[in-house]
Amino acid sequence: MLRRMNAFRPAGREPMLNLPPMTAALIITNLAVEVVRMLLSEQQDLELVFRFGFVPALYGHAGGPDAESLLAPLTYQFLHGGWLHVGLNMVSLAAFGSGVERLFGPYRYLAYYLFCGLVAAGVHYLVFPAGQMPVIGASGAISGIFGGVLIVLWRRGSGSLWVMGGLWIAMTVIFGMAPVTGMDEAPIAWQAHIGGFVAGLAAFRLFAPRHVW
Repeated sequence: MLRRMNAFRPAGREPMLNLPPMTAALIITNLAVEVVRMLLSEQQDLELVFRFGFVPALYGHAGGPDAESLLAPLTYQFLHGGWLHVGLNMVSLAAFGSGVERLFGPYRYLAYYLFCGLVAAGVHYLVFPAGQMPVIGASGAISGIFGGVLIVLWRRGSGSLWVMGGLWIAMTVIFGMAPVTGMDEAPIAWQAHIGGFVAGLAAFRLFAPRHVW
């Protein structure tokens, strides 16, 4: 277990950006989506956000959700409100996700990541079941990954817990200042962030390999 916990400690000669494969793939995917959106017209981009962002009101109408809405709790995690938003999220993912992936392995890590994002969307729906503004961003999933990091630090008895917690609060404030493309007054879904974080704490043991726990 001690050797596995050292996944959070950088090796002496490792490159600074030596990301594990799934974390790198998630970052590349999120950045690629943002590049594709730059090629769309403003109207096309808004349509994409409303189709594949998470819109709570679509799940309560009489006809029920369509196929795109059923996928939205996953696809919303790969849409962002501009380059500042996606950039900060991806820096956070690189910082927190790499160690978790090295502990979990790529596929358990991906499942853990997506699960936290799904729970984040579910919590937002419970709070705003009639909400008509789309929720977008990987913040809920990354909040869950950070919850996993805190558990690892707690098990190691690390003294840096409060420092990392303060850093996360600062990042959350910065995310709150990032505008959402085409929706300047859209509120930040902080309830979803908390939902993802709690999911990361609660589900860590469920997704972690036995040797880690």
